[in-house]
Amino acid sequence: MLRFERAHAVNVDHPLPGRLDPVLTMPAFHRITGDRLDKEFPGSQTAYFAAGCFWGVEKLFWQQDGVLSTAAGYLGGGTPNPTYEEVCSGRTGHAETVRVVFDPAVTSYEQLVRVFFENHDPTQLDRQGNDIGTQYRSALFTTTADQARIATQERDAYQQDLSTTGYGQVATSIEPAGQWYFAEDYHQQYLDANPHGYCPVHATGIRCTGGA
Repeated sequence: MLRFERAHAVNVDHPLPGRLDPVLTMPAFHRITGDRLDKEFPGSQTAYFAAGCFWGVEKLFWQQDGVLSTAAGYLGGGTPNPTYEEVCSGRTGHAETVRVVFDPAVTSYEQLVRVFFENHDPTQLDRQGNDIGTQYRSALFTTTADQARIATQERDAYQQDLSTTGYGQVATSIEPAGQWYFAEDYHQQYLDANPHGYCPVHATGIRCTGGA
């Protein structure tokens, strides 16, 4: 049986109290598609990916075929409506997370999970490169039992791919998606507004052959 360094959410004994009002108020619009960030797409599905700094992760996913909308935000913690500064303190338990709304007739959750694994280093615990802290942890936040099954299957398969090339244990957690919070406006599609902004690549270079 494979062993992973973290198999549960980050627990904070005394999370910050947060606030009643969200830090991003609607209407807010996607800088690339022009759609409202809270737009509902009939027949779509939603997935949540945490793989370090959410600026680069969001750009990665808005470039994928079949993705209808993306947004930067916070998931996996205990503080309601956290600010960026609060999340960075490590006292909310949240991870920087990208919400991906996709058309399952064009792409699949399985394909998106493979994109996720191939584009960061999932063996790093609570960090990606010089970005260190639980807010930068590698996590798949699942919304259905089927997503949890696929996420686990793909993680196990990628562990085998990594192990054959000398990498250590995958630290990616698989957690049920709780309450999602939009990040502040300036974080949304940040690398479209700031094309030369901070966007390190921490990919291992190992392809994900998949668990099918």
